Amino acid sequence: MKRIVFHLNCLERGGAERVVTNLSGQFAEHGYEVYIATEWQGEDEYEIDSRVKRVHVGLTEEQEKRGRASMFLARISNLRKFLLEVQPDIVIAFARKANYRALTATIGTKIPVIISVRIAPVGCYDHLTDKIQIPILFPRASGCVFQTPEQKEFFPKYVQDKSRIILNAINPKFIGNPFPEYREKSVVHSGRIVDFKNQRMLIRAFEEVHEKHPEYVLKIFGQNTFDGTWEQLEAQIEENKAGDYVKLMGGSNQLEKDMIHGAVAAFSSDVEGMPNAMLEAMALGLPVVATDCPPGGPRMVITPEENGLLVPVGDEKALAAAINRLIENPALAEKLGRNAAEIGKKAGAEMIFREWEEYINEICDK
Repeated sequence: MKRIVFHLNCLERGGAERVVTNLSGQFAEHGYEVYIATEWQGEDEYEIDSRVKRVHVGLTEEQEKRGRASMFLARISNLRKFLLEVQPDIVIAFARKANYRALTATIGTKIPVIISVRIAPVGCYDHLTDKIQIPILFPRASGCVFQTPEQKEFFPKYVQDKSRIILNAINPKFIGNPFPEYREKSVVHSGRIVDFKNQRMLIRAFEEVHEKHPEYVLKIFGQNTFDGTWEQLEAQIEENKAGDYVKLMGGSNQLEKDMIHGAVAAFSSDVEGMPNAMLEAMALGLPVVATDCPPGGPRMVITPEENGLLVPVGDEKALAAAINRLIENPALAEKLGRNAAEIGKKAGAEMIFREWEEYINEICDK
């Protein structure tokens, strides 16, 4: 039995956190001993499989009173101590800071580390501190998992040569549902209410849709991330007197039921790794319109005119036109939706688990 440690900041609701929650459960189900080591515990987190052990490796109350440099060293020390006690066969780190911590904490050990990049590297991995840490730490990584080729191409060749591109697994509840017999007059969107998903632009685009199709409503599903975006959306809706046709639905644990009858699913992100919400909408058989945002997640799975539509980032006119086109051409919308549902065969939980397992075994065998 292999012993695996996943390391990330927390399990609050987000893309990387959802992937770790699902993936850890898959490994536990297949007989692996699995730990999730996090820096802190958030207020609203994903539930993990009962067989997965959750461990806090963040700062203690006493350590939180120290200076910045001392706290940094304490984080590394806490993680290292845990790893030396558990002696995992492999550590899998998710997201930028966790990648650096895992690589630093395992110096002098024989524990292999897979790092994982979950966002557009430009603007995230190109600061001065990254330019110092990447050449020092990334050569230590035994492997790296990317979501898209664009992410991979940003990094040095020595990282690319030992990497894999693996899609996010789609929750099984979104796969294999009967194709809906009817469509509501609604445009649906799901995802955290956060600045980079640019729901403000989506609302502006829908204003144009509503002018042509006043019977349609926009339903935005997603939780408040408390970055101020929710309040901005509320103010925007109030200013446009759009409360009757633009609805902030809040978070939902049954999106597979709430969204499946929508006429169109629209995604407006400025930047995104591999949008889980978009994959789920496709698996449900929804006709999808998405921005062609960096680092290329939507374009990796959407072939325009075949299983969805892509529009330029920030182009509300193009987004509105694409939504109108699908509303006005139900035959095209149905074709795109049915083809989109095929993503469930490519990114089902078992399929993605096997890709990870194969890569881990390859690294451990070395």
